[in-house]
Amino acid sequence: MKYSDSEIIERIREGDLKLFEDIFRAYYKQLCVFANRYLNSIDSAEEVVQDIFYQVWKKRNELTIKSSLKSYLFTSVKNNCLQQIRVHKLDLKYENYCKMHYSNESRDPAEELRAKELSETISKALNTLPVKCRQVFEMSRYDGLKYHEIAEKLSISVKTVEANMGKALKHFRLHLKEYAEAF
Repeated sequence: MKYSDSEIIERIREGDLKLFEDIFRAYYKQLCVFANRYLNSIDSAEEVVQDIFYQVWKKRNELTIKSSLKSYLFTSVKNNCLQQIRVHKLDLKYENYCKMHYSNESRDPAEELRAKELSETISKALNTLPVKCRQVFEMSRYDGLKYHEIAEKLSISVKTVEANMGKALKHFRLHLKEYAEAF
């Protein structure tokens, strides 16, 4: 380059986009190769380098470089890569924690057996309901419809929907009595 580092920095501070683009082109590939040594991902490396140049341009008015421009860019890339590695390690720790914590809870064989039995009991109880009553219950609980929406869809009154829901809930209370007492 025909400019010293201090001249380049001053011209970038003044908003010389052409010079900034020249600097970008001059260092981009070297910085990407350098970042890739840390991240083992060319996509991540390119992202880090692009972010460094973006930050330099965005904060050009405040740009203070005490070493050479090249040294500043490489140090910035290195620090950004190390930060990404730390974040990635934290993400992995959290992911592993969730896998261990939540999968252990749901893998208790006795718990799975109780859940399966309860599901079968609910299905049996549901299948023994009168057709209209079952239909109202399923629309309310499984489809998430409100009573007035069910009434509209089935062309019945809201009171009829309420009565059928009452019957269904009473029916479930009787069939699921042993499970209610266990909790």
